[in-house]
Amino acid sequence: MLKGVLFDFDGTLADSFEAIAESVNFVRVENRLPELRFEEIKAHVGHGLEHLMQKMLPGCDIDQAKKAYHAHHKVHMKTRTRLYPHAREFLKKLHLLGISMGVCSNKPVRFTTELIEHLGINEYFKVVLGPEDVPNPKPAPDMLIEAAKRLQINHNEVVYVGDMDVDIKASVAAGMEVWIVRHDDSSFKISENIATENIYDSFLEIEKKKSLVFVAHDRS
Repeated sequence: MLKGVLFDFDGTLADSFEAIAESVNFVRVENRLPELRFEEIKAHVGHGLEHLMQKMLPGCDIDQAKKAYHAHHKVHMKTRTRLYPHAREFLKKLHLLGISMGVCSNKPVRFTTELIEHLGINEYFKVVLGPEDVPNPKPAPDMLIEAAKRLQINHNEVVYVGDMDVDIKASVAAGMEVWIVRHDDSSFKISENIATENIYDSFLEIEKKKSLVFVAHDRS
């Protein structure tokens, strides 16, 4: 039986790509590099800030770039980040069913914590983890395994909800089922092997296609 649901943040619960792109381009300009198109930046999001800075600022001091990104992002991220449609309602439904929830994101954990509070969904999560909390970030399974441990739930009773290959790899390594949500994004691409029935266009579609899971849980 499903007892826990873990979520990625960027691209899954919230559309934060505009905020990330704005901060990346700020750092690029600071380093006398031209701004990049939104799509170019978005393609490298999801693997953590270290990876993003290495890809977006080649030849630059990565530690300094990360500091500049942090300084800019903490000021501008809230006005450029919004929940995806029906995300709030989906979380509320899971909460009312008594399903434990957490967030496992490669985003710096203090940003994730601030944003879920700003978006008014922090009450739904018993654990929020970032790359600082485990030895290895996704696609390593460390974050997902640690979250399940803190929720005191077995891995086979947890599903991870993400939006990209790194989430599939982490889930497989952790021995968890994965649901991928693409939010009707025309640029959506998945190269990892995953059953088509576990790829959804929206949270509403997950709720509809997994209705038996939720009904069974509601009757337990």
